[in-house]
Amino acid sequence: MNSKKRTIIIGIIVALCCIVMSIVDGIIQPDYAIKSIIKLALFLIVPVTYSVFDKNLNIKSLFIPNKIGIITAVSLCIPVYIVIIGAYMLLKDVFDLSQITTSLTSNIGVNRDNFVFVALYISFINSLLEEFFFRGFAFLTLRRVASEKLAYIFSSLLFALYHIAMMIGWFGGGVLILSLVGLFMGGLIFNYLNAKSNNIYTSWFVHMFANFAINTIGFMLFGII
Repeated sequence: MNSKKRTIIIGIIVALCCIVMSIVDGIIQPDYAIKSIIKLALFLIVPVTYSVFDKNLNIKSLFIPNKIGIITAVSLCIPVYIVIIGAYMLLKDVFDLSQITTSLTSNIGVNRDNFVFVALYISFINSLLEEFFFRGFAFLTLRRVASEKLAYIFSSLLFALYHIAMMIGWFGGGVLILSLVGLFMGGLIFNYLNAKSNNIYTSWFVHMFANFAINTIGFMLFGII
């Protein structure tokens, strides 16, 4: 199989998985447990299944850590947490965020009672799943068979669009556009971090701490803390 064909197949797989997951998130809206199982199938099982037929992808290499990547991740984790919490504290009176908890409860059944368990899943498991799919499969794997520029833009754009799809109804149009730009830039940064270490651990640790911050905000919005 030549590089062009691999590029097309990987692109189609990533796009289709994101489209299906966006439909699940935005239209079907099953409860959180069902949604998580579907996401696991799309973001993990589908890429792994494809790798069985394309031995040259070597997905196992995405999980080989190195010292430089770990040091970089550790140095960024706390600053990322502080920046997100700080931004929330500065902007919480500017933007109305009250619709977030209402949307989470009405759409996927996330509420004050189960938010602790959801937060743990989001921080540790969901972050790893997304890093494997968007940074591992859609970036590191894609850049082996396509141009690096294409891999950067494609994976970051799909990462941003996927998350914006699940945020519809949370904010107004202006905040959604700002979020789209922020997510795209975040995807580019995550890709850059992983390009240096050639594995997904650097972005996973940073993503994990970003989720810690977002979940801390969730605890505030639900009135838990």
